[in-house]
Amino acid sequence: MASTPPPFAPFEWMIAWRYLRARRAEGGVSVMTWISLVGITLAVFALIATLAVRSGFRAEFVDTILGANAHVTVYAQQRQDEDGRILRTFPDYTERAERVAEVPGVTRVAPLVKGQVMATANSRNAGVEVFGIAADDLRAIPRIADPETGRGTLDDFGVTPEAPPLSMPEIIEGDDVIEDDIDSSEEAETIPFTVPPATGIAIGSGVARELGVGIGDEIKLISPDGVRTAFGVSPRVKTYPVSYIFTAGRYDIDRTRVYMPFDEAQLYFNREGVADELEVMTSDPERVEDLALDIQQAAGTGAIIWTWQDASGAFLRALEVEDNVMFVILSVLVLIATMNIVSGLIMLVKNKGRDIGILRTMGLTEGSVLRVFFICGAFTGVIGTVMGVALGCLFAIYIDPIFSFVNYVSGGGVWDPAVRGIYSLPAKLQLQDVASAMALSLGLSFVVTIFPARRAARMNPVEALRYE
Repeated sequence: MASTPPPFAPFEWMIAWRYLRARRAEGGVSVMTWISLVGITLAVFALIATLAVRSGFRAEFVDTILGANAHVTVYAQQRQDEDGRILRTFPDYTERAERVAEVPGVTRVAPLVKGQVMATANSRNAGVEVFGIAADDLRAIPRIADPETGRGTLDDFGVTPEAPPLSMPEIIEGDDVIEDDIDSSEEAETIPFTVPPATGIAIGSGVARELGVGIGDEIKLISPDGVRTAFGVSPRVKTYPVSYIFTAGRYDIDRTRVYMPFDEAQLYFNREGVADELEVMTSDPERVEDLALDIQQAAGTGAIIWTWQDASGAFLRALEVEDNVMFVILSVLVLIATMNIVSGLIMLVKNKGRDIGILRTMGLTEGSVLRVFFICGAFTGVIGTVMGVALGCLFAIYIDPIFSFVNYVSGGGVWDPAVRGIYSLPAKLQLQDVASAMALSLGLSFVVTIFPARRAARMNPVEALRYE
């Protein structure tokens, strides 16, 4: 008694291959096969490209947040001083910072003084936010102290440049000197005098571009909260040399942020002996919520903590919802592309009805016929999926030159960092995204192939050969 051939025997592959490469005149559907192939390829390519850009955008966004901002910020609760003024500062910031630094998982704690001022240079103005921070703490911020993107050197940050001595006649020309207090003798005119210059500061590349300044140039910072006099509060105006220009990768940071030495910021913003907040960095920012309670307890009474997930959580959740919706929409696109396999197989079954009848009379089982046509449809899905994955991966790898070409052809201005926050379109290939796209495409291709293959397997050979 003859043994039953195993599933997917070599002769089943041979028959399926003959049907796939058959010309239309021979009863094949090569045109429909190519349409199905191209459709699945483009659908899988679009899915992988979208997932890569989605992952890249989220990774770039989170990296710029964590690379230039605190993972946890410790604020002071509002209180009143003896004069009834509302204060939100830490007078004991050094002790609090030391206690927070001892929390396991905390890598760095930096006291900050913050304030908003107007910067002016070359008859241009820009609103900026000043961060007063120690030089060593500034060097520990990855996105700021990056030698590949920064200009100048942080060694000059907080360093007071030497000022040339001025003779007394030059001083007499100033508005702050009263002529009656100056001896007019020749000896008095040669007394040397040195004006104490300001320390070097670091500014964002957007601020430098807006003001038209470079390394070594000076910018003037104007604060409305200046010296308190009998006639009220007068604006504080001071000029600082630019010692370092950074590019953090976020438009809003580069466009508005200025770093000033901590001691200088305390004097400039009238914060002598206090700090506005504590900047805390952790070893694992993604699990910062696990450290929140310990940091809160270490910071002591009167402290409020705010994590980076609290600040950007709404945006990240919106990104996640958008990602899920895009995946569903593109999955429908893949489904539509795989439906072309059904059309092609139905036409193939109809054209090969006589062959099916002959094969059944020769002894082929329904299972063998089903597997023959399943191979025909699945082969198209597999090849289309592989080609789509290849195109999607190439797009993600070479996205920069592709985007540059598109930007050039369109005349520029395709990507506005002021709107999107980052300077370029990122893409990040992840194994999970590629695997999900492949599983979706192959799964749909295999499922939709079963129905026309079953129709071919259940065809009655008598009916198939009735009119032959």
